[in-house]
Order: sequence, then C-alpha cells, then structure tokens
Amino acid sequence: MMPGRSAIPYGVLDQERTDREVAAARRLERIYHAGQERVWDGRGLLAELLEKHGGVHLDEPFAGAVGRVFSVIFWGELAAWQISVELAAQLDDIEAKMAATSQAHDEARHFYVLHDYLAALGHSPDQMPPRSARVLEEVLNARGLPHKLIGMQMMVEPMALTLFQSVREQKICPVLSEFLEYFERDEARHVALGINHLPALVNRMSVPARVELAAWQFRMVHREMGGLHELADDLRLLGLDPIEVLRLGQSKQLFVAELLTRELNWDVPVIGVINRSVEFRRALQYPGEGDHSDLPRALVRALHQAVLEPQVA
Repeated sequence: MMPGRSAIPYGVLDQERTDREVAAARRLERIYHAGQERVWDGRGLLAELLEKHGGVHLDEPFAGAVGRVFSVIFWGELAAWQISVELAAQLDDIEAKMAATSQAHDEARHFYVLHDYLAALGHSPDQMPPRSARVLEEVLNARGLPHKLIGMQMMVEPMALTLFQSVREQKICPVLSEFLEYFERDEARHVALGINHLPALVNRMSVPARVELAAWQFRMVHREMGGLHELADDLRLLGLDPIEVLRLGQSKQLFVAELLTRELNWDVPVIGVINRSVEFRRALQYPGEGDHSDLPRALVRALHQAVLEPQVA
C-alpha cells in the first residue's frame, strides 16, 4: 500500500452510475435481502427428511449412479462457494458484494447438505471425471471477474439447476427430491448476480478484452458439454435422456445469455454462433441409431442440424 493511501475503500459510495446501473444495483440489493429471508436450516431439513422417509434406501445400480452424479455436483458446490467468496471480496459495488455474500452462505449450505446426504447414501464423494474437473478448474483459475461470473453464474449454475430439476422429477429418492427443491430456489437467485452485475463489468472492458471473453465462453460451453457426456451412462441409469438434459440446460443458459445481452444493449451474433456449434457437436456426440460407426453420415447429420435445424431456444 502506498504511504498515505487507506486500505478502507471510502469512495465506494461515491460511484457515478447510469440509470440502468442504479436499477441493477437495486435488484442486486433485493437478491441479498431475499437470501436472508429465505435461509433454510440444511442440517435440520436433512435430518427431518431422513426421519420422515426412514433413511435413504437405494439399491444398485441406482445408488452408484446417484453417488457419481452428485459427487460432481458436490465438488461444483465447493467451487461455487469458493468463487462467491472471491467475488464478495473483489467486487467494488456494494450491492454486488451483498449478493455474492448471500450466495457464499447458500453454497456452503449446499456443500454440507450434499456431503451428509452422500454419507447417508453410503457413498464417499468420488474424484471428478477429467472433463468435468477441467470445467471447474477453468472457472476457478479464470483471470478476470467477468470470466468467473460468466463461468459460474451463467454456465455452471444453469446446468446445475437442470440436473436438480431432472433428477427431482424422476423421484428416484424422496429425500433427495425434497431437498433439491430448496437447492433450486437458491440457485435461481444466484444466476441473477451475473445478469445484473456483469454488464457493468463488461462495459468497462476494451473491445479486444470483450472478444477474448466471448472466445473463452465459447470454449467453456464445449468443455461443459464434454463434462456432461461423462455422466451420460449414469443419467440413463436414472431414467434420464442425456440429450434432453443437455437441451434443457442449454435452454436455461440461452435464456440467461439473452437477458444479459438485453442489459448490455448488444446486437451481436455471438449467441447464434455458439448455438449452431453446440448443435453440431451434440449431433456428433450423441449420434442416432446406425451412425456410431459411420463418421461421414454423422458429420452430414451434424452439419444439417447445426445449419438448418438449430434447436436450442
């Protein structure tokens, strides 16, 4: 610290803001207060549900599939907790700090509830599959706050919401289904931090920095697809179609991305480019019957879906 310069950010309340930024700040402040009002006791809730349903009773292979899928989510919650703490420390805007602080509290609760649920299932959290691990490592090691906000709030969180919803609706385990409703409510609030604060950060970036951010997002979308593909067999065991899970997750991500571009007042084709590349990879990654050993046919089908029949909407 330079001599005479205070470490206390006295100027934090003196920032000049546009009307749009003031409105976003008010929304971020409401996120914090909503989090305070809707705090739930994870330890108490899980104990209540275990007593209500007589514990967790899942036979193989379902117990193993639930354990492997939720081990990935368990480590994702730890990463989200770590990133939200970092955001709360580094963000300049008071309202954004408040929202990130509220999220850190939620993510800590999700982490320990999942830990205790996996213990009741008789499953020790596995080490993550390599592609899934790489997604979290990329976000954790991202060099800028915009990257962390996009990576966590606009990519990882929507996909986590998708898995929570999909597994809950299958009613595989009543204990799991009931507490996942609480997770979903919390995660929906977390996405709002990225939508409301990211525009302020992006508007301060140079054009080359924005291009680099878009390229990073493009790369991360495809890495996340690879991570979900690692869970495909377990999702099928749980009665879920991996393609439908992917489509639902991407529809949530697209909705969030459209809200962001509206806040930024951008009219750029980035979303369309990402969607078509996703369609191409999805058609290759999950080929139809008869395409598994016929690469030329799979390529033609993938190009057709990406260019003529984009389905992410």
